[in-house]
Amino acid sequence: MHFLDQAKIYVKSGGGGPGAVSFRREMYVEYGGPDGGNGGKGGDIVFEAVAGLNTLIDFRYSQHFKAPRGGHGMGKDRTGASAKPLVIKVPVGTQILSEDKDEVLADFTQVGQRVVFLEGGIGGRGNASYKTSTNRAPRQHQDGIPGEEAWLWLRLKLLADVGLVGLPNAGKSTFINAVSNAGAKVGDYAFTTLVPKLGVVRHKGREFVLADIPGLIEGAAEGVGIGDRFLGHIERCRVLIHLIDITGTEDADPAEAMRIVEDELAAYGAGLEDKARLVVLNKLDLADAELVEAYSEELLAAGADKVFAVSGVTGAGIPQLLDAVLGYLPDRTSTETKAVEVEHEEDASDWSPL
Repeated sequence: MHFLDQAKIYVKSGGGGPGAVSFRREMYVEYGGPDGGNGGKGGDIVFEAVAGLNTLIDFRYSQHFKAPRGGHGMGKDRTGASAKPLVIKVPVGTQILSEDKDEVLADFTQVGQRVVFLEGGIGGRGNASYKTSTNRAPRQHQDGIPGEEAWLWLRLKLLADVGLVGLPNAGKSTFINAVSNAGAKVGDYAFTTLVPKLGVVRHKGREFVLADIPGLIEGAAEGVGIGDRFLGHIERCRVLIHLIDITGTEDADPAEAMRIVEDELAAYGAGLEDKARLVVLNKLDLADAELVEAYSEELLAAGADKVFAVSGVTGAGIPQLLDAVLGYLPDRTSTETKAVEVEHEEDASDWSPL
């Protein structure tokens, strides 16, 4: 499945149905009078967050969404049928932005969240509603209220508890494969990861979602490399894991690698520069203890609070790192709250069919 995190769409709610002009014509009814009913309400445009979606790829092939119109009013004072709403299903984490992208109009953070974005037009009045003591045979009616329309941007920000950042080829894909079932592509070249990847990590009876985004390089905020467009997917993370290649990446030693990524996070903004980070020296299997200690001291001197050393290949040091991650998580993460609740034993013992 192709990953798409932005899409522009056009939405239009249904117009209200027109009212009817009708008169009673039954035999033996001396004074019939008007009996035209009102038109039905047009369909609403509704957005709903659903589980099982993690991309906006469907909106690449279908960009126009129009709700049906309300039914016409009919004789015998029959009101036209109201149109059903048009429900547009989006992944959890989707934001609806105005056409100029300056305003966030809706933000979907939970499964099942629904927003009536555009209301359908109200149905028009039939001629029966115009009857008065002085106007007993009205022939006027009202057309339905037109529906509303708008161009919108959909922007997806994946919901993850922990985010992975680092320079290209720092071993992020190997790390996420080692701790989860993400199945990310691994290669000995830069920018192996081109789109964000999610994986569910299970550690000491806890579960949380880990997000891996494409690597950052110096100047990403100005569009160098893949740029920083995927940083939005880690804005909601509670903690970031900053992986640093202990063998050096693109002529950058670990201290320089940490500075480059931190500068790009600060340039992007959105609170990423202040988010909690765990600095991790990766590829421990390619270095000796003396080198690990030397680089750890350099990183601490450069501003890191604590430095972890791990190997995504052998798994060394990963349990200690995950222990530290758990300290930043809430009592129950989003994946854990989906578990079925179990009755308390005392409640179960008190149950009786009588």
